[in-house]
Amino acid sequence: MDELKEYFENHKGIGVLATADDKGVVNVAIFARPHFFDDNTLGFIMPDRLTHSNLQKNPNAAYLFLEEGGGYKGKRLIIKKVSEVTDKQAILAVKKKFYPDDFDKELFLVKFDVVKVLPLVGA
Repeated sequence: MDELKEYFENHKGIGVLATADDKGVVNVAIFARPHFFDDNTLGFIMPDRLTHSNLQKNPNAAYLFLEEGGGYKGKRLIIKKVSEVTDKQAILAVKKKFYPDDFDKELFLVKFDVVKVLPLVGA
């Protein structure tokens, strides 16, 4: 997990989180780079929208990260939800950027195990 954490600390780009509900209806959304934790999980902070709703019904997800700079460099992560945190102070302690409405809306820190790491293209 340290290698993955180091990768995300040293690369900028665009991330997309894909989820599906219990009927297999897929949703994709732009997400920042993941947060990494000592328990070998990674997590994303999210509001209570479709992505979060899907994860309540189906814990499986995929995260695609496309490095900036052109070409097709990046990673695909197959991930599975293991927990979520709703404590506002714990979530804000993890956040790197703050927006005015962060303090007013309900946020969730959803943690995942990494099932598989794949290159952006191939494999």
